[in-house]
Amino acid sequence: MSENKNNNENKTTQVQNASTADTSKKTDDYEKICYMCRRPESKAGKMVEMPGNICVCMDCMQKTFDSIQGSTGMQYADLMKLSNLNFVNLSDMHGEIPQRQKLKKKKPKEEKKAEPIFQIQKMPAPHKIKEKLDDYVVGQEHAKKVISVAVYNHYKRIAAMDEKRNSDVEIEKSNMLMIGPTGSGKTYLVRTLAKLLDVPLAITDATSLTEAGYIGDDIESVVSKLLAAADNDVDRAERGIIFIDEIDKIAKKKNTHSRDVSGESVQQGMLKLLEGADVEVPVGANSKNAMVPLATVNTSNILFICGGAFPDLEDVIKERLNKHSTMGFSGELKDKYDKERNILSKVTVEDLRTFGMIPEFLGRLPIIFALEGLSKEMLIRVLKEPKNAILKQYECLLAMDEVQLIFEEDALEAIAQKAMEKDTGARALRAIIEEFMLDIMYEIPKDDNIGRVTVTKAYIENTGGPLIEMRGNSQPALLQK
Repeated sequence: MSENKNNNENKTTQVQNASTADTSKKTDDYEKICYMCRRPESKAGKMVEMPGNICVCMDCMQKTFDSIQGSTGMQYADLMKLSNLNFVNLSDMHGEIPQRQKLKKKKPKEEKKAEPIFQIQKMPAPHKIKEKLDDYVVGQEHAKKVISVAVYNHYKRIAAMDEKRNSDVEIEKSNMLMIGPTGSGKTYLVRTLAKLLDVPLAITDATSLTEAGYIGDDIESVVSKLLAAADNDVDRAERGIIFIDEIDKIAKKKNTHSRDVSGESVQQGMLKLLEGADVEVPVGANSKNAMVPLATVNTSNILFICGGAFPDLEDVIKERLNKHSTMGFSGELKDKYDKERNILSKVTVEDLRTFGMIPEFLGRLPIIFALEGLSKEMLIRVLKEPKNAILKQYECLLAMDEVQLIFEEDALEAIAQKAMEKDTGARALRAIIEEFMLDIMYEIPKDDNIGRVTVTKAYIENTGGPLIEMRGNSQPALLQK
C-alpha cells in the first residue's frame, strides 16, 4: 500500500512539474513588456521584475526615481532607508497585459539559418497547388493558374533569400490584383490558398481604412491583423499573406471638393506598405496609443493580394472598346459587348486608371487578372462538387437525424436559375437553399420514422412539396407544411 501511495505521489509530482515546465516555456517564448511605456524588451533593454508579474524598463524606473527626488528632495539611498515605505503595486492599478498584446521573441539568426521556414524542395509545384484548389473552387481556371504560379514564385523568392542563393540577382515581389463580380469566389480562393500552404492570413476591408489622423483604421492596421493571425510571431507574420478586399472603394473620388481621406490618400499611404518597408504596428489593437506595445514588421516578404468587384469598370471597358467602332461593312456595332458576361477579362491598366486607381498604386500590383462571372452550369457545380459544397453540408445535418437527403437534377437547375436572377453569384445559393430547407429542417425531427427526403423542382417553384419516404415503406408522401 505504501509503495502504491509513493508511486501515485511521484506521478502527481511529475505531472505538476511537466505542466510548470510547459507554462514556463510558453512564458519564455514571449518578450517582457514594460508596463509603463509598453515597449518590448528587445527595444527597451533589460527589465526590472516586480510583484504581480509586472516588468518595468530601466528608463521608466529612472524617471520614477527622478520625479520622486524632484518632488521630495530625497536621494535613492535615503528612500531605501525608510522602513515603513510601501511601494505601489501596479497590478492593483491595472490588469495584467492580455495575451493578445504579448509579443513573441524573435528566433536567433543561427537557428533561422539552420532551419529556414520555407524550403524550395518542400514547396508544392504550381500544378499541385491548382489541383488542391480544384477540390474547393469550381471553375476560374485562369485565375487559379495565375495565383498558383504567383504564390509559388513568391515563396521561392523567400526561400532563395533565406538560403542566400543568386546573390547577384534580386527577385522582386509580385503582388496581385484580382477583379471579379460579387460572389465569384475572390475571398474564398485566397482563404483556401492560405489554408493549403499553412501560412498566416489576414483578410481586411479597404472600406474602413482612412488617412492617418482621422477616425477609422490606420493603414498599418492591416499588418497588425496579420501579426495577430501569426500569434504575434513577427518572423511568421513577415512571410504571410494579406488580402485587402473591396479595394475598388478607395478609388479616387470624382467631382468632390472635400478632402478625400478614404480614397486617393489611402492609396498613397499604401505605396511603401506594398513595396516593402519596416512598419511599426500596434500589438493587439487597431490604432497606436500609449498603452499598446509596438512591433516592427518588415513587409518586403509579405504577399499582398487586393480584390474588388469594380462595379462600374465594365462601362469603362466598353467605352474604350467601342471607340474602334466605325460605319460601313467593316464597322462594329456599339452594343457588341453589352451581352458579354466576361467583359472584365479585357481590363487594362488604363481602364483602372480611368476608374480612379492612381498609377503608383497599380505599379506595385504587377499581376492583374479577372475572375469569370458564374454561369448557370457553374452554379450547379458549386452546389454539389466542392468538398464542402452546400448540399453536402445539409446532407450531413440530416444524416445526424438518420435521414437521407436527395436533390433532383431539375431542382438544382431551378435553384441555379433563381440565383442567376439575384445576380449576387454563389452567395445567392445559400440564401435560396436556406429558405426552402427551413420547413424541412423544422418538420423532419418531429417524426423518427422518416427515412428519406427528396427535394423536387415543384417544391423549389412553390407548386408542390418535397417527397417524404418512411422507413420500410416504398410509397413516398408529400410533406405537409
